[in-house]
Amino acid sequence: MTPYARRGVHGQTVELLARRILGGEIAEGATLDLVALQSELDVSLTALRESLKVLAAKGMVDARQRRGTFVRPRAEWNLLDADVLRWQFEGASTSESDQALLHNLAEVRSIIEPAAVRLAAQRRTDADLAALDGALDAMGEQGNGAAHAVEADLAFHRALLAATHNELLERMEMVIESGLAHRDRIVHSAPHSEDPVPAHRAVLDAVRDQDPQAAEAAMRALLDQAGRDLDRLGDAEEGAGSPVDSEADSEETEGSRSQ
Repeated sequence: MTPYARRGVHGQTVELLARRILGGEIAEGATLDLVALQSELDVSLTALRESLKVLAAKGMVDARQRRGTFVRPRAEWNLLDADVLRWQFEGASTSESDQALLHNLAEVRSIIEPAAVRLAAQRRTDADLAALDGALDAMGEQGNGAAHAVEADLAFHRALLAATHNELLERMEMVIESGLAHRDRIVHSAPHSEDPVPAHRAVLDAVRDQDPQAAEAAMRALLDQAGRDLDRLGDAEEGAGSPVDSEADSEETEGSRSQ
């Protein structure tokens, strides 16, 4: 599904309501007071209903006669939707639910990416290798800040999925990217993460050599490294508070790291 375009008052209303639901401020099963929300958000009832239609399409809300509009159980939400993932992760801090989703994402990646990279090693083209080389070069550039490092990492994994030349696997980027970007931003707040370039280079070298077995082994090693960074940050957060999430602080972190 194409990510929801964040535009104008309508887009802001959709995202505000989504985050309230995902954060538990509006509980599962709660009936929404549309008149009160209309007044609070200072939007027309029509605009509010149109915003709720977006959330309904993602399984988050529904409407019934005599009951009104209500929040559906979390088990019925489309958690694989790229927007739902993004809304879950975008916030001022890393919550327990965020951590749980990050670990779920790690498990999903451990299933998808090692198998995908085997296909990439068998099917890659010169254009695929050029895209991977470009992403790795960008990943190795120092001093360009967190946003650059995050995009370079996403570009590498996006190029790997594209190199499978499997239309459905390519679409998995929408599932992986939101959580991966959030994980990267957390890692960037820590000054002692492992250098990601060697692990990514090992994957690329195996893909270039068209060695599926070596590519899979290199990807598993990369994911193990990513898991160590995440576990280390979780331990640090328990002992010393939440990691720095602001863009300014992230930009000041030398040698931003990503997996």
